[in-house]
Amino acid sequence: MRKPENEVHKLDDYSLSRVPEHDRRHWFGIATMRFGQMSALSQFLLGATLGFGMRFWTAFWALTLGAVILEIVSIFVGIAGMKEGLSTTMLVRWGGFGRLGSVLVSVVIAISLIGWFGVQNQVFADGLNQLLGGPVWLWSIVTGLLVTVIVVYGFLSMGYTAYIAVPLFMVVAFISIGKALSHQSLGHLIAMGAPGHVLSLAAGASIVAGGFIIGAIISPDMTRYNRSVTDVVKQTVLGITLGEYLIGLIGVLLAHAVKSGNVITIVMSTSGVIGTVVLVTATIKINDWNLYSSSLGIVNLFDVVFHKKIHRASVTILFGVLGTLLSVFGILNHFIGFLTLLGVAVPPIGGILVVEYFFIRRYKSDLDSSRLSGALPSAYESWNPVTLIAWVAAFLIGEFVHWGIPSLNSLVVSAVVYFIVSKAVNRRQIVTYGQVETREWQAEVRESL
Repeated sequence: MRKPENEVHKLDDYSLSRVPEHDRRHWFGIATMRFGQMSALSQFLLGATLGFGMRFWTAFWALTLGAVILEIVSIFVGIAGMKEGLSTTMLVRWGGFGRLGSVLVSVVIAISLIGWFGVQNQVFADGLNQLLGGPVWLWSIVTGLLVTVIVVYGFLSMGYTAYIAVPLFMVVAFISIGKALSHQSLGHLIAMGAPGHVLSLAAGASIVAGGFIIGAIISPDMTRYNRSVTDVVKQTVLGITLGEYLIGLIGVLLAHAVKSGNVITIVMSTSGVIGTVVLVTATIKINDWNLYSSSLGIVNLFDVVFHKKIHRASVTILFGVLGTLLSVFGILNHFIGFLTLLGVAVPPIGGILVVEYFFIRRYKSDLDSSRLSGALPSAYESWNPVTLIAWVAAFLIGEFVHWGIPSLNSLVVSAVVYFIVSKAVNRRQIVTYGQVETREWQAEVRESL
């Protein structure tokens, strides 16, 4: 029996259309998912890294600076996603990248996130093997398929997962951490110096901001379900602030308590059911977003390149199986360097998108008029040379200038270069469905130049 059309459309999660107003969600549920992304074992490790090289209050300010950077990026990109009801890879069509540029964005995001899906799945399986025994390859299959099934059912299913996983993670994590800190004086841990090699405040803020910058860039995949600008701000500030402070500062205290930066082993070594629940809940609620956003990117790619609409759930199954198999064979260990390289290539997407959407605004009237009817603008540019210039410049700065936060450097450079060159050139090229129409407005070249 065929499913009703509206059920199929919802299962597809509006991957090639706007999220309608009637299907927007309460901000607190989305904040729970955002917090779920932040409250992971990797966040404990980040806090522990800071704690091993910093005093408590220095680490506090490093977390604060890093969180502010992430919140600013997430809020601006997220507001654009909320206003238009579009995912990141759809929004960039009218956000400076055009038709061909959105394909490149889709490829970069899909490869990056499916790669991290496989890497996290492999870590997940290794942890279950240490806790419960059994072959790692079998756990890789079980855990990979579990996350794939959750993502197949989309945003609603991922929300329910966060509602269950986040509270469970917090309860069992606090039980485990409480045992580790039970013989320590909190005042002493706060007052003590860094047990390891001292990190500067700038280096600490770099670690914090760089650790989640890609998650900030793909915020529209989540915020397109928000109802208002205020909701975007509330869910972003609450989710990121709680994640950075609550989990990060606990990691700082653990590092001071055990005088080591490798405090993940404390949580992992908790025997039996508690240790298993910590691992499962910590991984599922971030790895589902890796797979989800990569599937949205591939749907956009097929729509633009092949003019073929494929179902997001089908892509999820295919990529979930692929990522699972790669983790089974351990191939992804060889690609972590490549995935880290993509971590410098993704942030410029956010910088260009924000400048185009909020400052250059070439498509404001098209977006405004189509938004009223719930449709997409009929026109968008084929490609934008200015974007290519800004993206390449930002990537080179982020990769080869070893100062500050590489991912943030690339984001800022992309925004500045895109703004300056766009104002100087003032060029627009548009492609409408079914025909090609080019319109260019060149800036006047004065004879005196």
